[in-house]
Amino acid sequence: MRTASYGALRPGGARPPMEVMVSFIDTQRQIYGVEPICAMLPIAPSVCYEHRARQAYLKRLPKRAKRDAYLRTEIRRVWNDNFRVYGARKAWRRLLRYEIEGPVHGGAFDA
Repeated sequence: MRTASYGALRPGGARPPMEVMVSFIDTQRQIYGVEPICAMLPIAPSVCYEHRARQAYLKRLPKRAKRDAYLRTEIRRVWNDNFRVYGARKAWRRLLRYEIEGPVHGGAFDA
């Protein structure tokens, strides 16, 4: 398990992305169990369980993640409506014109 845990998950950076670690734990948990794998990886078992619960129940997502998902669809819509030629500045200005405020201008997202 030692060679498969750290070496395989480090494409670059200080720590592997959360999705990569959780998917690795899901594939190996029948063999080793969640807690022993988490002891070898830089992730707590409670974080792993919470990540899986958030994937299953979207209402458990933080407000920031909900807001990001909403903005992602709006940015994609504006970009497609303008023949996929708008850069970041023009897309941002178009969103402001539609009164869709991003995280800089708006507060927490309640929807």
